[in-house]
Amino acid sequence: MEKNIKYPAGPLKIYNTLSRKKEEFVPLLEGRIGMYVCGVTVYDDCHLGHGRSAVAFDVIRRYLEKLGYKVTFVKNFTDVDDKIINRANKDGIKSEKLTEKYIEAYSRDMAALGVKKADIEPKATEHIKEMVELISDLVKKGYAYESNGDVYFSVRKFKGYGKLSGRSLDELEAGARVEVNEQKKDPLDFALWKKSKPDEPWWDSPWGKGRPGWHIECSAMSKKYLGNTLDIHAGGQDLVFPHHENEVAQSEASTGEQFSRYWMHNGFVNINKEKMSKSLGNFFTISDILKKYDGEVVRFFLLSTHYRSPIDYSDKELDSAGNSVKRIYNTLANIDDLLNRGLQKEKRDDTDEEFLSKIKKSEEKFKEGMNDDFNTSEGVAAIFELVRDANIYMEKDPAKDILLSAKNKIRELGNILGLFQKEIKESIEDVVEQKIKERENARKNKDFAASDRIRDELKNMGIILEDKKDGTRWKKE
Repeated sequence: MEKNIKYPAGPLKIYNTLSRKKEEFVPLLEGRIGMYVCGVTVYDDCHLGHGRSAVAFDVIRRYLEKLGYKVTFVKNFTDVDDKIINRANKDGIKSEKLTEKYIEAYSRDMAALGVKKADIEPKATEHIKEMVELISDLVKKGYAYESNGDVYFSVRKFKGYGKLSGRSLDELEAGARVEVNEQKKDPLDFALWKKSKPDEPWWDSPWGKGRPGWHIECSAMSKKYLGNTLDIHAGGQDLVFPHHENEVAQSEASTGEQFSRYWMHNGFVNINKEKMSKSLGNFFTISDILKKYDGEVVRFFLLSTHYRSPIDYSDKELDSAGNSVKRIYNTLANIDDLLNRGLQKEKRDDTDEEFLSKIKKSEEKFKEGMNDDFNTSEGVAAIFELVRDANIYMEKDPAKDILLSAKNKIRELGNILGLFQKEIKESIEDVVEQKIKERENARKNKDFAASDRIRDELKNMGIILEDKKDGTRWKKE
């Protein structure tokens, strides 16, 4: 097993929500990483906010694997929850039928976005035994209590409560006074087990028939597959409190060990400066977006901004992403076209050595960005810098082996981001015809600078344009 590969750009640093700063990444076991990402509650189609989280941590997993780590990547499905029960009752079907439908929909959406399946994808309903055992342990140790068939966690018993979210007990108590629940000893306490109601799924437990609370699910499943201490626990920014805060409390109260060494949270997808969410009703489902945009274009859009920063959704941004992706593929097509011509350069010159240096420089910029808390926007910029340099190099007297190196490096860096891996199906004729259409639109809009630029691009590809009364024709030099 390879150790952490420290690139020339420096060691890997991760922003840890727990410490609120970037830290050098050091796993619990050398060469191995246990990573748990909170998945979706499967009661409806996923929106783009879910897609952003999935894409962000997919890239992080890919990069960690590129560094040589053996990553065990776990992402759960919450398939028992109030929202699921309400939706199933509304639709007149059993909860398991509803969740099965939306797990399949989630898998389709993620495949379209290029998200790799997790190594382990546990369902909450398949781990009730582990949850009951964990709750029983918390009751035994005095951190939880039963009340009329419900079981609650005593927040004040856990001394470190609030350390992840930075919230004080006084602040939380002020907010909790609004809620009235006679079953709880303290308004801050949260449910570990819920007594079953009519028309709800239930399981047997020492406290009677019921079902687990939301927070206990991830603690039980992560412990089963990754042990008491995780290297990385991740999810959306909205999960910091209460979900992840409660996971810390119940897990550490049970084991007496640190629950996760690094906590990572992605920023929101916004529409008109508001978080995209189902509760606000301002969301676009991934499946609807995919009717208009290719999955790779959506993925590129999501990676064009650092994962912790908010990102604003709009058709304009998606259109721009589409043009950027097309530009990369056009360059790859142009390289293939030149390679297919059978370049016969016998000796390298200064131009070749300069371009080789630029290939290496782009790779190091890519690594530097990714080593700085997985900055994919810097990674994308480094790939575009390489593409620009490749286009300039192709205008000269390129060497076949160097062009091939550039193509392979674009593919290699793109693969870490899950981008630019499609086979180039378009022939050079398809690329030229598309360029001609773009030029015609530019001329109609009197954008003569763009028209001239496109003509020059085609000339660099060895294509000569001839403007006729009945349209534009082209020929190879």
